[in-house]
Amino acid sequence: MRFLRKNLIFIVLLLAAGIAVAVPGVRQYLQEQFVPVATVQEAVTVDDADYDVVLKGINTTSTNLKNFKGKKLLFLNFWGTWCKPCREEWPSIQKLYDSRKHNMDFVLIAMMDKEEDVRKFMKDNNYTVPVYIAESPIDGKILPKVFPTTFVLDANGRILQKETATKDWNAAEVHSFLDKFTKAEK
Repeated sequence: MRFLRKNLIFIVLLLAAGIAVAVPGVRQYLQEQFVPVATVQEAVTVDDADYDVVLKGINTTSTNLKNFKGKKLLFLNFWGTWCKPCREEWPSIQKLYDSRKHNMDFVLIAMMDKEEDVRKFMKDNNYTVPVYIAESPIDGKILPKVFPTTFVLDANGRILQKETATKDWNAAEVHSFLDKFTKAEK
């Protein structure tokens, strides 16, 4: 009994922390309260020079990555047909694109791939997300070290999210996260 009385506060705090970690809704609520969107102001920003990448369109018009800066949120994904985790996340990327293509830009860059392999993959799976092959070097903060690598960038080039693993991009928490920024830009 004496032990319980002495350590009651510690036990209550430990239980609260366990609930916060174990229950997704509670965890997200706490993140929203204690890690507000405003902290993005201090986030890493991609330099203008890093945006200067010539892109050959596979199922869209060829362009330069710098043409996407200053407009909308940007979903920037580096992938390859040879990459099993990349292929696994494609269906969720397609669904995200279908629901968000009007209020954010999508640039998926196939890396270390042959153009004909990329075209075949897109056609075989009926994917319509804009896909490119980089025709100039990719440098700086966006150079991927693993595949897939995905960035969500705001119009000013701030990295809002970076993911270096497979993710369900059509999950409710992704849409909730994106809503915070698309509403702020309107």
